[in-house]
Amino acid sequence: MGELKQYTVQDVKSANDDRMRTMLIIYDKVYDLTDFLNEHPGGEEILLDHGGKDASEDFDDVGHSTDAHELMEKYLVGEIVESERRNLTKKSGWKPGYNSTNPEKEKYVQGPGTPFVAFAGAVILAAIALFYFFN
Repeated sequence: MGELKQYTVQDVKSANDDRMRTMLIIYDKVYDLTDFLNEHPGGEEILLDHGGKDASEDFDDVGHSTDAHELMEKYLVGEIVESERRNLTKKSGWKPGYNSTNPEKEKYVQGPGTPFVAFAGAVILAAIALFYFFN
């Protein structure tokens, strides 16, 4: 793509003033999401609410898919000038089944376990007993 266009935070904010464009910042990169508004699975309102702002943390908090991250490249139009960059660290995200600091030992996501099964069985037996007792 070559050199990315340089934007100040104010440039991004101003581009959204007339509501004809929706640009936002994610990890010091500037995205023009105007053409993506109607396609966004979470609805256009969330993008409009974040227009002109740094949405990095909120973007991570939602937990976007790998496909979403790849799709972002299509809407990349520039980056924030170096003097205004926040240099935030991207969150690594949630990984199913890896709940400890040593994920090599946790190969599979564990189910609810024996206590839950025993409790569920007891509830079912109690329901059957009550049904026959009151009929």
